[in-house]
Amino acid sequence: RVQVVESGGGVVQAGGSLRLSCTASGLKFDDYAMGWFRQAPGKRREVISCISFNTGDKTYYTDSAKGRFSISRDNAKNSQYLQMNSLKPEDTAIYYCAVGGWYGSCKELGEGDFGYWGQGTQITVSS
Repeated sequence: RVQVVESGGGVVQAGGSLRLSCTASGLKFDDYAMGWFRQAPGKRREVISCISFNTGDKTYYTDSAKGRFSISRDNAKNSQYLQMNSLKPEDTAIYYCAVGGWYGSCKELGEGDFGYWGQGTQITVSS
């Protein structure tokens, strides 16, 4: 059974940093692209970042994340990470880790292209 667990959320002041971690078990982790989504109050869930399978040589960032967020993966630990710097109040949301396509290169970024999801972790950025 595939399990996806995020950690690292919390409350941070504007301009601060947080690092999210996600561990996925029950699958051959390095065969899958991995992604991060977020859902702010009253808004639809949106993709933030994605990293391709295996070496993770391909990455995607939404415009709001470019230059501030950095995605990475450690296949030996079945884990991916999202380093978030220069956080803004508008980054306040529930953040989700998701398992993407098999041998995926982050070309498909819809919610339906991600098959397994974590329970989400809350990030609150205070002004």
